[in-house]
Amino acid sequence: MNVNSIRFRNGSLVVPEHIIVPVIPGDGVGTELWMATQPVVEAAIYASYGDNRSIKWTILDAGKDAFNRTGDWLPQETIDHIQAHLIALKGPLETPVGGGIRSINVQLRKVFDLYACVRPIRWFPGVPSPVKSPEMVDIVVFRENTEDTYCGVEWDIDHPDHPRLMNFLRDTLKVTDIRFPQSSSIGLKPISREGTERLFESAFQYAKQMERSSITIIHKGNIMKYTEGRFRDWGYDYLETHHSDHVFTWKHYIELSNQEGSERADDALCIAKEAGKIIVNDCIADAFFQQALLQPGSFSIVVATNLNGDYISDALAAQVGGIGISPGANINYHTGQAIFEATHGTAPSLAGKNRANPCAMILSVVMMLDYIGWYEPARLIESSIQYLIRRKIVTSDFQMPNATVLTTSEFSQRIIEIINR
Repeated sequence: MNVNSIRFRNGSLVVPEHIIVPVIPGDGVGTELWMATQPVVEAAIYASYGDNRSIKWTILDAGKDAFNRTGDWLPQETIDHIQAHLIALKGPLETPVGGGIRSINVQLRKVFDLYACVRPIRWFPGVPSPVKSPEMVDIVVFRENTEDTYCGVEWDIDHPDHPRLMNFLRDTLKVTDIRFPQSSSIGLKPISREGTERLFESAFQYAKQMERSSITIIHKGNIMKYTEGRFRDWGYDYLETHHSDHVFTWKHYIELSNQEGSERADDALCIAKEAGKIIVNDCIADAFFQQALLQPGSFSIVVATNLNGDYISDALAAQVGGIGISPGANINYHTGQAIFEATHGTAPSLAGKNRANPCAMILSVVMMLDYIGWYEPARLIESSIQYLIRRKIVTSDFQMPNATVLTTSEFSQRIIEIINR
């Protein structure tokens, strides 16, 4: 059996029958979640393809355990392996708050320029939810992953360059709006046209491939006019310029309303919908949180800056039952490089207790299987999880009344039993 790496040629993945996938199990509950995930994935691949396809997993070091063993939070060997094999799977990694290292997750996104954080968020029937109609949530979040405040360009108040920076802002740039300059830490918020356009291209291609009806730009451009406002404008301009045959933008709708009246604009919108065009609109970030609760069915794909996308992803996940069942991917669609990850934290209080929910990790592998075109095992795993949830066979975090509560390993084994049927 020849086991090979996935390659990226002429804009497409080249996936051998037998592949190598690096895995960072993660900190806290990460290792036990991976131990529950691996046999599920292997069972689904075998049920779908027999011995004709397989994955060889390569376990890599990163995070707190890696630091304890090697003195390095993200060893170069780990980076090299992920680079060589193009895709990887990652569990939760610990990040200190208020000091210490910056997020390893952010570092991995920077190293591999994984500019698109993709979070599909939908409800699994039977999962308890705090909202009345969680079934209306079927939203894919495209979050810009490399810019915004996450760049980490900051100066603390005790940084030696802090006085010089404040003097430059005051004396050279004539900035007078910092209320307490001597005690203010400062951070930059870069938003680039290039970074914005490549994200919108990826979201458009996804919408077209998956037959999604709309793209909504989420921003706070009414206040941050030259960062988030530009994000909105550049998104509209890019889609109108490069994909005018396939989109109808709200910006065009407003222009028609002003020129020819709202009735003419409504007619144009109806014609665009009937023609299967993707409707592109925008929403102020705070208004989106309200509308996502009141009318979640009006959103299909949302595209957001880094910080807004972070908030939005977790808030939407809460509406469908929490981040314990929320998968995610960090992708560079130009190079094919991708890391798939459980989006929850390390849950140290649950570590070693065999109680954590493995769904986010397992569903992240489902995203990976879809990404490489192995759709049959992906659907097998997904439908098996749905089957168990509908029958209230779950882990304790679901908090379902009258449920059969399983441990992490027991839940994994039940999925395998369903797959093998």
